[in-house]
Amino acid sequence: MVKVYGPLMGLDASGSVAGAITFSKWKGRNYVRQRVVPANPKSAKQLSVRAMMTFLAQYWESNSAANQASWHDRAKDSSISPFNAYVGYNQSRWSHFTTPSQADPATETGTAPDAPTTTITAGVKELQLSIADGANPPDWGWLIFRSTTTGFTPSISNLVHAIEKTATPTVYVDTGLLTGVPYYYRIKGFMATGLAGTLEAQKTGTPE
Repeated sequence: MVKVYGPLMGLDASGSVAGAITFSKWKGRNYVRQRVVPANPKSAKQLSVRAMMTFLAQYWESNSAANQASWHDRAKDSSISPFNAYVGYNQSRWSHFTTPSQADPATETGTAPDAPTTTITAGVKELQLSIADGANPPDWGWLIFRSTTTGFTPSISNLVHAIEKTATPTVYVDTGLLTGVPYYYRIKGFMATGLAGTLEAQKTGTPE
């Protein structure tokens, strides 16, 4: 991305030219970038990134004032909002398959959550996951990994949802599934400090 500066009244273009370059504005700053069309906007990795983005966005408003304030310095350094600093930092952590943190920086302290115990109930084109706490539960959320292949290894590419931990059990309904197809899940918790927990052994369910 290239910032654009113009004389006097300035340059304030918007839109794409010849399907090659795009002019736009972000946070009051004009820029030019190459126009990129995703080859597969619904790839597994892109869906994983969106799942983490959704989780982070939903939690920001309920984050404590002290935690929100901890992002001010990082935001000031990049001339962005504390919210964008929080999202950018945590998405960078997630791109390295590291869990997010409520405060800046992630300290990854505390007791790592034990693996949960999940019970799966089948429904019509859906599976209900009831996630019961382990001996040491997380204080922030659960990561839910899913595959149609047994024995899979959880990765950034097969996260289907990140959810806030609620009173045990935490319930998540996975919808839009294929009837008669077995789905395999592995789940782990994570702390507000960015500390990840132990993965649960694989569980399986088949939608009706």
